[in-house]
Amino acid sequence: MTVPLPTDTTRWRCTLCGNLTRFDVTRASKVVEYVHLDLAGEPTVEEREVLSETVESVRCRWCNAVDQVELVDRPGAAS
Repeated sequence: MTVPLPTDTTRWRCTLCGNLTRFDVTRASKVVEYVHLDLAGEPTVEEREVLSETVESVRCRWCNAVDQVELVDRPGAAS
């Protein structure tokens, strides 16, 4: 089950405990990275392009509920 991302006018809220601020998010991403190796062989990512990204699950840090997150309006956000 994919979870919609918050927008400028919405945010996540746990439906079980009401948490609005602390979540563990599992994402699946497909990226292209430009990796620079120094002379010792240590890699550094210098550029990163996200081709696709999906939020697979969101777990509430307060009550440990999994996939119990909904989008709600942000206070003061213009709808």
